[in-house]
Amino acid sequence: MIPPRGARPLTAASAPLAPAAAEDGAPIRCPDGGAILLIGCAGGASATVPVYLAETAPRSIRGTLVGIDQLMIVTGQFLAFAINAAIARITGGPEATITSVEPGTTVRIDGVEQAVEVGKSYSWDVLKGVQDAIAVDGGTGSTWRYMLVICSIPAVALWLGMRMMPESSRWHASQARYIQAIAELKRVRKPDDDIAGEIDEMIMLNRREAGTEHWSLSRCFQIRWTRKLLVIGVLVGVFNQTTGVNTMMYYAPKILQSAGFGTESAITLTVLTGIASVLGSSLGLWLLLRFSRRGVLLGGTIGLTVMLWVMTAVFLFDINPHRDDAGNIVDTMPTMIPYLVVTVIIFYMLFMQGGNAPGTWVIMSELFPARMRGAAMGFAVLCLWVVNAIITFLFPIMMDKLGPVITYLAFSLINVIAVIYMYRNVPETKHSSLEELEEEFQRRYA
Repeated sequence: MIPPRGARPLTAASAPLAPAAAEDGAPIRCPDGGAILLIGCAGGASATVPVYLAETAPRSIRGTLVGIDQLMIVTGQFLAFAINAAIARITGGPEATITSVEPGTTVRIDGVEQAVEVGKSYSWDVLKGVQDAIAVDGGTGSTWRYMLVICSIPAVALWLGMRMMPESSRWHASQARYIQAIAELKRVRKPDDDIAGEIDEMIMLNRREAGTEHWSLSRCFQIRWTRKLLVIGVLVGVFNQTTGVNTMMYYAPKILQSAGFGTESAITLTVLTGIASVLGSSLGLWLLLRFSRRGVLLGGTIGLTVMLWVMTAVFLFDINPHRDDAGNIVDTMPTMIPYLVVTVIIFYMLFMQGGNAPGTWVIMSELFPARMRGAAMGFAVLCLWVVNAIITFLFPIMMDKLGPVITYLAFSLINVIAVIYMYRNVPETKHSSLEELEEEFQRRYA
């Protein structure tokens, strides 16, 4: 069982450290200090929060509450996109100052061909086509620092808010602190809820586990039925990342630039993906109440897979034929094509946040028995974030070396495999308590 109030305050407290760590360094060195600490805390929180919510919430709203957690996450992402877009508008987008240039180098500005001059600043969109012939200095200055400072404000609010949160009643019960467990349940239950019955379930489970310590990860792998659950949980988390969602979230401007938008416009249009994420998460809450966890997960994954195939087709048939030898978009491309890419991204995010994301985190939070929940959930989330890091690192390389068509074709094929696996292996967790699920899984997989 994960003690619920460790990783979350650390996550909130670490956020203000990232801007401070970056204060005296160049942007490329910023992640070396505070950002690495922030990433570690975020990983811990992503493992802790769904478990904490699942252990604390009543059975009737357990999935909804975990879904609300996802809604709040994407709402924060939307606000971040909006603030970044506003900053980009204020600063005018990324620029660079020319320090040296090969003679005869020209760029096109507002349809007019002009010679590149040393000491003059140009938009990076203008300079992309001649970057091999120039050397630059300067750039966007402190814009990225403002973004980090602003993100520390809600982090402080989170840290303060966590001081008022109750401990997990199931964690108290696992330590035989039943008086504290009852007290915490009363804080988060209605007067007519069956608190006594819920405590009885916890006591009966603890009696069955008397004398048995919480299992380590190696113990989870040694037993057939827990190994099966661990593999399912890990793959559900991994497939959540191989959807390519972090490429859409982190690199939306790069995708839109590849489709023909300028840098400033691409940053601004990412606000639309943030809105789609918020709407999708709101839809996901309703779907989790109306349909099965497994159905929501599968439906969302199928939908986003279709969008990945559509994205592949758009780049193959509508964008690539309008590129020159240097890879730049030429004037022959219809103006509607870049907006078609925006539309595909929006629908992708609706399917992702309305189906795959809430389904993934709710199922992962409910899948593991109490004795292995801490180790198993921690390992599953670790695998999720490792894959996240790998894809985040590889995606820009794939876009540059393989091109958008091969890149999105690869994600499309992986997601077909994900749909097949989840259809065959992921169990339903909606209609049972965590204790009942443990007994059912032991019977099914032993």
